[in-house]
Amino acid sequence: MTPSVPVLVATAVPVERDAVARALPGAAEEVRLPGAVLSRTAAGCDLLAAGVGPALAAATTAGALTAAALAGRPYGLVVSAGIGGGFQPAAPVGSLVVADAITVADLGAETADGFLPVTELGFGTVSHRPPESLVRATAVVTGARTGTILTVSTVTGTADRAAALRARHPAALAEGMEGFGVAEAAAAHGVPVLEIRAVSNPVGPRDRAAWRIGDALTALTEGFGKLAPVLESWNPHDQ
Repeated sequence: MTPSVPVLVATAVPVERDAVARALPGAAEEVRLPGAVLSRTAAGCDLLAAGVGPALAAATTAGALTAAALAGRPYGLVVSAGIGGGFQPAAPVGSLVVADAITVADLGAETADGFLPVTELGFGTVSHRPPESLVRATAVVTGARTGTILTVSTVTGTADRAAALRARHPAALAEGMEGFGVAEAAAAHGVPVLEIRAVSNPVGPRDRAAWRIGDALTALTEGFGKLAPVLESWNPHDQ
């Protein structure tokens, strides 16, 4: 695999990064960045464990994007990848979800009339949309479900919170903690973004016994193995 444009894959933690790496042939070279270590694979993708949460993920991803641009090798695509919670029954445990919208769920203000997103306060953005053609191609080759992936700073742990999120975001299929941060960094550099997650647990009451992290990591590896040819042929200039 050699992508037509350099690709940066940002995960939250090393175990997710390693799950992606298992889908890509060849050894990886470590490239040290300020505050992070990049894994440059022989397959042509750079892998980055960017940290947990939207703020750290944004900062680390932005650093990698800046370093690549200064080195004369700017990225043409950023992929936010990992495991996450799935809204039931639309995104069952073990399934893959690809985002047609990467939306921050809790950036705004609580009012007496309910939650107001930051856009209704007159500034900011709450959603990024990946390239439609890339989303379609990813769904076709991986079998992923397509919908909104929410970014939260606090993982959902109750049925009431899950119901409230679905009421505000009826197209939501999954939640994670990094996608919007990664997308913000990519947008600041004018680079397209994609988010794909393997579902490790239901969104709702926190029940560790119901988590299937190993199965989700396996699904992430298998999904990236199928996605690799799409990344190899995809070119943002053709959109």
